[in-house]
Amino acid sequence: MEIQALSPEVIQDTDSAPTPSDAVPPDLINSTFGSTCIDLISSSLDSSILAFSDEWFAPASNLTDPKPPIRRPGVFVPTGAWYDGWETRRHNPEPYDWVVVKLGVASGRVKGVEIDTAFFDGNHAEAVEVQGCFEVGEDADAKVLKRDYAGWREVLGHRGCGASQRHAWKVNNKSEVTHVRLCMFPDGGIARFRLYGQVVPVFPTSTDQEIELSSALMGGMVLSASEEHFGSNKSNLILPGRGVDMGGGWETRRSRGQGHVDWVIVRLGARGEAKRIVVDTAFYRGNYPQSMKIDACDSEEAPNAEDPRWKEVLGVQKLGPDKEHEYAGSSLSNVDGAAFTHLKMTIIPDGGVKRFRVFGTRV
Repeated sequence: MEIQALSPEVIQDTDSAPTPSDAVPPDLINSTFGSTCIDLISSSLDSSILAFSDEWFAPASNLTDPKPPIRRPGVFVPTGAWYDGWETRRHNPEPYDWVVVKLGVASGRVKGVEIDTAFFDGNHAEAVEVQGCFEVGEDADAKVLKRDYAGWREVLGHRGCGASQRHAWKVNNKSEVTHVRLCMFPDGGIARFRLYGQVVPVFPTSTDQEIELSSALMGGMVLSASEEHFGSNKSNLILPGRGVDMGGGWETRRSRGQGHVDWVIVRLGARGEAKRIVVDTAFYRGNYPQSMKIDACDSEEAPNAEDPRWKEVLGVQKLGPDKEHEYAGSSLSNVDGAAFTHLKMTIIPDGGVKRFRVFGTRV
């Protein structure tokens, strides 16, 4: 598959390049993007790797894996050492290697880019660039892969990369994108590629049609949580599907004191009237919460856990292992004719939940 090349003039000497002002320190990446953005190209959202220049040593599909990269020293495959990332062959005759990714959502506005070169040392990418485009329709994917396609626009300019570390940069990009192209100079390896941003959803024409108001695909966001101890990401709660194992949910540490609770706050993708709520404990069999309750509020700004405007919409309910728990009709209170923007799920006393879904109509 051919794809448009950049001119050699864009290649810069990265060895002497200063740290750009938009760079985010590795220890601040999660806090910078975690409560305002989602990873628009995560494979959990069913993103697609459409094409790549090469993947001789390790497949490009690893780039969008939501799990952190791992190392398996001493493990070899027919092409060489095993790596959890994307690695191309040496001595690239072109200025760069590339991969084209279709977002896992209808479209999005990019706010940040992360390039993780974990465990690539001596074979890591020296620099990257990211471009984006907006194309919809049945032939959109084929169109962006044409060599003469002229719709690519800069998302992240030329940035240098170091060995085995996380790199991230803030992006001031107000345009919507449906596809992105990662260019790796001149060749080498990258473990993960994250595209942090905000979803631009496509809502049904009729406001009477029930949708999953909380879904990441509809622009929902998990704003805050009491904790995320086991490396679990609170944003997993609003992903599509039920996941493949216990690792794809939200799990808190074991509490030891009396009266302990944990909580999570979700901003809906659209202000709406809640009709049905699902709490899924899929794969949590010995570590699910004993019970939970749900509150809601209507607020232009993000509420905190103690905000006095919270109204109870579901009283304390006992939970079971590895099960979808659905609540609707008379089980819910204070929802008829009421519009909400945020919901808070409180789990008692602690444990793991795979998905939290709020279905309803836009108001």
